Amino acid sequence: MPKIVDHDERRRELLSAARRVIVRDGIDAATTRAIAKEAGYSNGVLAHYFADKDEILLSALRESHQRIRARLARKVEGVTGLAALRELLLDNLPLDAERTQETRLEVSFWSRSLASERLAEVQRTEAAELRAAVRELLGQARAAGELRADDNLDDLTEHLLALVDGLSLHLLLYPGRLTRVDLERLMLQQLDRL
Repeated sequence: MPKIVDHDERRRELLSAARRVIVRDGIDAATTRAIAKEAGYSNGVLAHYFADKDEILLSALRESHQRIRARLARKVEGVTGLAALRELLLDNLPLDAERTQETRLEVSFWSRSLASERLAEVQRTEAAELRAAVRELLGQARAAGELRADDNLDDLTEHLLALVDGLSLHLLLYPGRLTRVDLERLMLQQLDRL
């Protein structure tokens, strides 16, 4: 009797293995051989689910973004304006082990995206969604009287997103200089200034 395989589950296992390799060893070490070994399968199994290495990497990144969006949707349900913005921005900082892994995964893709238009397009699309969410929440905050009327919302959006990226990168690169507590404090200080 042939073995029944849950293809969706197997695909998730392979993407989970790809994420672990990228986070632990870096994106350049995420070869199909390393991913297959991490998942406990042969290289040939990967070929049944993904056309090539870039498809595996893109799928791992997209799946990570989907998980983040789902978690964030739960956090901001029924919340608007600055309260929702606070949740969104804090959720995008590496303040716990899960988000640190997500940040390491994301940052690992940055340099590779500079050389791969396909990866860069995914990054741009995902970043545009995050930017639109931040801009929308700032607009809600202004409409609710939570922000000064003279602030340029597009500039504030860029400033807050740059702060998320900068703080995240600094924590990963300089762990002795900043702590997770520092990141949260710095972000909350910035939000209090709004």
